[in-house]
This record gives sequence, structure tokens and C-alpha cells, in this order.
Amino acid sequence: MQLPEDFIKQTRPLFGDELWQTFTQALDGQPPVSIRLNPAKATGMAPKDDISDGRVPWCAEGYYLRERPNFTFDPLMHAGLYYVQEASSMFIDRVLRQHMPEGTVRMLDLCAAPGGKSSAARAVLPPGSLLVSNEPIRTRAQILAENMIKQGSPDVIVTNNYAKDITRSKLTFDVVLADVPCSGEGMFRKDEGAVGEWSLQNVDKCWRLQREIITDIWPALRQGGLLVYSTCTFNTHEDEENVRFIAEELGADVLSVKTDEGLHIVGSLLKGFSEPVYRFIPGMTRGEGLFVAVLRKHGESSETKALRKEKKLKNRKGNKTESLLKTDTTRWISTPDDFTQVVDGQTVRLIPKAWLTDYELAKKSLNVIAAGITAGEIKGKDIIPDESIALSAELRADAFPSVELDYASAIGYLRREPVPLSEGTPRGTVLIKYRNHALGFMKNIGTRANNLYPAEWKIRSGYTPEGIKEVLG
Repeated sequence: MQLPEDFIKQTRPLFGDELWQTFTQALDGQPPVSIRLNPAKATGMAPKDDISDGRVPWCAEGYYLRERPNFTFDPLMHAGLYYVQEASSMFIDRVLRQHMPEGTVRMLDLCAAPGGKSSAARAVLPPGSLLVSNEPIRTRAQILAENMIKQGSPDVIVTNNYAKDITRSKLTFDVVLADVPCSGEGMFRKDEGAVGEWSLQNVDKCWRLQREIITDIWPALRQGGLLVYSTCTFNTHEDEENVRFIAEELGADVLSVKTDEGLHIVGSLLKGFSEPVYRFIPGMTRGEGLFVAVLRKHGESSETKALRKEKKLKNRKGNKTESLLKTDTTRWISTPDDFTQVVDGQTVRLIPKAWLTDYELAKKSLNVIAAGITAGEIKGKDIIPDESIALSAELRADAFPSVELDYASAIGYLRREPVPLSEGTPRGTVLIKYRNHALGFMKNIGTRANNLYPAEWKIRSGYTPEGIKEVLG
């Protein structure tokens, strides 16, 4: 791989000759392929023996694969049973398991698209905890929403805002994950475009932007709260120097994460900086480049004024629009008493009562893309069920009549093609399944059945490659 000359001049002295040689040799190889199972849906499952290549050592649900399957043509990926995630970024699993605050928590993933770290975090958070998964760029926020909906957790709000907007909302968090925009040095092997975009000027631009983002979001992190700061780059300007800025200027202690020497995770590369940081370097660790530091904000954890205000709001009366609906959508889920049906325009959402006031604060001042479970859209006095309820881990098994499809029909369904239903299929909304896992809905009107799979999610290729391998056994 032809690396920029300025990058070589900056990074080779930082790494030293031996580490530099290991790194550059790795860049000429193929990046490893890895997935992370969704514990809410893939219970008792694992990659098939002929494709599995061992576990990711820092994430219990992570697996390496021997080759890269054509994931697009695996219905179980679309059903949310696993997420295709770069192995190094799964380190968030270990960080949260070691430093998670006790009890239910409120967590923000600030720059979350496409959703790998968010979905990994959601799998670790205690039941009843809330994850606000945010992406500032609108188009990427839509991709984030799709991926989080497929994971099936109801305890997620997806937003499309900048850090300063979230701080103004008065939402506060026990944990903030800031995987900040960076110069992308750690993605050189995986994305050759990152090589062409790299420059010393961009490093400086990112260094300044990262400090601005953290400073903007800092008031939203509660005293004693946890900040996970990460980049996919190697230079110390965006990494150690920014960690020092956060610790000294904003006020935080840098925390250690227990790791094994055999993982070959590299620590600080900045002279005079001895705080624990974690750097994943291709050739040393089996993954792409990643830098992580964990910090605890100064001050004792305590309720803020905003939090106390939220608690007072919990006694408010429900949305009056609910009573006008013919259908109580809470009957579609397995724990109806834990949810409130909320109407937002023509959209009906099921919001967990445990964080209803958080949703109200978010909806008041943020651009909410998805929240809780989207039950459906109002059409007259009826509700057309939404894809979110089909993919939710809360869906009651007998809420809708279901039809099991074979592989070819499942791919046709995911292309949003007409799929014939067997004779005797009940009319109305029908849940479509593959290997007993929900993919979405169709509406059977007798003479035909309308495919209700979201148009923006559909498989766009009309060609099914030969030799397709399904990942999970």
C-alpha cells in the first residue's frame, strides 16, 4: 500500500521500526471479517463450523469468520440476529462490562452511525436502561435507525443532532460514548479512500473539531459519569493530547481497563503521557486501527436539577389522542404494562414507561428519528403495523398470524417483490418469517398480498450470487 509521505514521517518515529514493519506488512494483507451476535435474538446460535474462525477475545458475542460471505443475501442478518462489525470496535463491550454504573443507566452514543458500537453497547446495558443513539449527519442517521430497529431493543431513541443541541435539551447521561470524527488512519487497510483523504491539515482540523465536540457535550454528562473517547486513528494529536485536554481542562480521571498481554493492545505512544489508553494496531491485534480512552468526570454522581424535573413529569396524564384509536397496540407486545402508547402525528409509538420523560424531553427539542417501538401508522381508525414492531424483541409470538418462507421466497420478500402466500393464509396483516425469525409484514387481501417491507431497506440487486453461505447454524 502506498502511504502518504507525511504520514510516514509522522507515524514511523511514533511506532518505532519494529512496530512500523509489523503494521505496514499487515496493511498489505486482507482485513479480518467479524460479526457480533445479538443476544436478544440469536440465543443458542453461533457461526457454522465451516465458516467460523474463533471468537473475538474482548467481546463474548464476537466471532471471526474465515471468509467474507455475501451478507446482503443472508435473511438472518436482515432479521437482526447478528451485526457485521469490525472486531476492534467491539472493545466497547469490555469497557462497559468493567465500568458500567450500577443500576439502570442513561447512555448517549454521540456519533453513532452506522450503529456497530451502539448495538454492542445496547447488548451490554442493564435491562431498563436507555440508549440515545445519535448521528449528526441526516443520511447516516437514517442508516443508524434501520440498524438499531433491526436489533429489536425497545430501549433506544435514535436522534439526528449536534452535541450542543443535545446539551440544550437538558437530557443528562451516566455514560457518553464519543467515537469522534477523525483522520481515519486506522481505516487505511479497510478503506483505501481514507489514504487519499489523509493530510496533516486534516489531522489538525480533526484535532480541533474533537475538542469542540467533547466540550459541547460535557455538560450533558453527569458528575461522576463515564466518557468513552475513541478514534480510528493513530496520531497522538487526536488521541493522547485530546485525552490530556479532557482530563486537565474539563476535569476527569483516566481509568484503566483490564486486558491480557496476549491481546497485544498497545498503550500510550506520547512521551510523558503515562495514563492508560488502548490502541489497536493492525498486525498487533486482529482488527483495524482503534484508539480508546475511558474517563470519569470529576464530582460525585448525583441527581441534577434536570433529572429531578424529569421525575416530576412522570405523573402527567397520557396523550389524549390515544383514546381516539380503535387499536390498543400494547396488546401486540409481551409486556404491555411496561409501555405507554404515544401518538406523534400519524405515528403510534410504544414507549417504555421507565423513560417516558426522557422521550418527552428529546421530542421537545431534538430531531427524533425513532424511539421505543414504532407500532404503526394511523389510517382512519386503524393502524398499519410498522416494521419496527415486527422486528422487536418484545413482539408477542401470537400477535399476528405468521407465514414461514423458504430461502428463495425470503430473498424475494427482502427485495420487496410479490411473494405468494399459501392457501388458507388469514386475510389482513401477516408476519413473514424465515427460520422462525421475523422479517416484516405483508397484507393479505385475498386475490393478492402486498409486500410491506420498507422500500428504503430492500435488497436492490436482482441477481442472487451462486454458492451463498448462510452464517449462523
